[in-house]
Amino acid sequence: MMKYFVNGFCRINNRKVTVNDILIYEDHQSSFYDFLLKIYPLGEIYPKYYKMDNLSKAGVIASELLLQNENPNQKYKPEDIAVVLSNHSSSLDTDLRYQKSTEKIPSPALFVYTLPNIVIGEICIRNKFKGENAFFIHEAFNPEYMVKYVDLLLQNNQTEACLSGWVEVLGENHDVFLYLVEKKKSDYSFNHSMEDLLKKYNNY
Repeated sequence: MMKYFVNGFCRINNRKVTVNDILIYEDHQSSFYDFLLKIYPLGEIYPKYYKMDNLSKAGVIASELLLQNENPNQKYKPEDIAVVLSNHSSSLDTDLRYQKSTEKIPSPALFVYTLPNIVIGEICIRNKFKGENAFFIHEAFNPEYMVKYVDLLLQNNQTEACLSGWVEVLGENHDVFLYLVEKKKSDYSFNHSMEDLLKKYNNY
């Protein structure tokens, strides 16, 4: 059976950001909305970031920080890069705010984000990824399911790399774990296995 490798990860939870085992930012005073704006000045080079809902911001900023170190665009064609994500609350964070807006005038800007897979679209637009994509809803981070699904994609010659993981946002609660899976090792690698993913997820 083929072995694949995680060549980098980004973890965001408890107002802390870790990339490849290195804590790069923490701020326990700000709201989650402000925290997302302070992590990295993405808005200066990508103004669309400001317009996104919090789920999309969390996914995009995690992918941005992760892919600074290991960018699959430099090695593969856009259609060879997949994105597979999951969470527990779907797009409920935005759904609730959209529902509240309907008490006065429904917000088209919020309505755009009332599907969880929109975060995948935002990541793909930002990075020009054009490969397979899927979004799954689980009770909690489910590395066994994700490993099996991503491994199946990589066994297909049309997928060379996959950005995968967990992007959960509901109010001030946030839990993000994104990682890049490839067929070959890089300078920072660990096995793409349920045990290794769970260990990294739980460590932070």
